[in-house]
This record gives sequence, C-alpha cells and structure tokens, in this order.
Amino acid sequence: MPREIDWTDAEEIGIQLFEKYPDLDPLTVRFTDLHRYVVELPGFSDDPNKSNEARLEAIQMAWYEEYQDA
Repeated sequence: MPREIDWTDAEEIGIQLFEKYPDLDPLTVRFTDLHRYVVELPGFSDDPNKSNEARLEAIQMAWYEEYQDA
C-alpha cells in the first residue's frame, strides 16, 4: 500500500506526478488539472478542498524540478 500523502508533501507529490506523466511539462498544466492529478494519486488521503494556489504552485514547482532533472 502506498504511503499516505497530503497537500503539504509537495516534493513527494512532484516525484509521483513526474513518474506518472514523464513527458508532460508541468508548467503547461492548469491548476484545475493539477488538482485532479494530485487527488487521483495512490496514497493521497487529504481533503481535496484543502488545496490552495500556494500549495498547487509548490507541487507544480517540485514536479518541474523532477522534469528538468530528467
């Protein structure tokens, strides 16, 4: 069973999103889609309504770092 993650786990979420969508440039993803991608991750256990722009931006940047390193 995957480790539980929540909105504050930006780095882990960024890694998982990169693994799931390796060819997708995170900077082209709308926040509405990013929100959906995060909520659909295995192990995501937080309240979907607790997201906000700052959290989504932190996740997007963590994902972008993974994308750039590849």
